[in-house]
Amino acid sequence: MLMRTFLIYSLMIVAAVAFHDNTFAVFSLKEELQERYINMWELLHQLEYVTPEQRVWVYDEIEHIREEINSIIQQLMEHDRSQHP
Repeated sequence: MLMRTFLIYSLMIVAAVAFHDNTFAVFSLKEELQERYINMWELLHQLEYVTPEQRVWVYDEIEHIREEINSIIQQLMEHDRSQHP
């Protein structure tokens, strides 16, 4: 029983130390990036059936999502550079 406890604690310590400092931040950014990609696909799909008046709004939303995607990618690259100089 004591050996199992020691083994479990050892594995937990190794797992906690093995990850980068920014592991959760990177995970969170990747999750946001996936959400933005899904939003982009939905907006591109909307272009198939929107009216000309609505098309202007969809173009604006596409541009906004594109800027957010670029920003998230930039942040991911900065995290990677800080971990791997």
